[in-house]
Amino acid sequence: MRAVKYALLPLALTFLIFFFVKILQRRRIHPVQYLLVGLALVIFYLLLLALGEYLRFNAAYLLAATAVVSLVTAYVAGIFRRRTLTLVTAGLLILIYGFVFVVLQLEDCALLIGSLGLLLILALVMYLSRHIDWYAEGAPSPTRPPVADASAQPAE
Repeated sequence: MRAVKYALLPLALTFLIFFFVKILQRRRIHPVQYLLVGLALVIFYLLLLALGEYLRFNAAYLLAATAVVSLVTAYVAGIFRRRTLTLVTAGLLILIYGFVFVVLQLEDCALLIGSLGLLLILALVMYLSRHIDWYAEGAPSPTRPPVADASAQPAE
């Protein structure tokens, strides 16, 4: 039951990874690809529930997380087509599911550890997004000089 309370966390953080890959690496990710990854993440909870009927929670969580992280990693390898980007994504997914597992195990201080973890994640997001021009994707940011536009030249 406690795992379901944290269901939004892996979903949101995984989509945040995809968002930053799209923006910072200038990769195109189709909405169908987002949907397929989202379905894989939702199936994690179905697997966790099904395996939990036969195994102890820790084993069920490890198997379900391993299956979903492996599936998503194999899929992003085809989408990103860059080994480094795929490995970084896999590592981040492992960290996300590991973080949720630790929070689930810490009954007495789960709120404190979860809040501190989310604070660190927010700090990382703020750091990574500090140079993004949120008003116009692809427009020059304050750190990049503007590109000359041939259509803005006066006609002769």
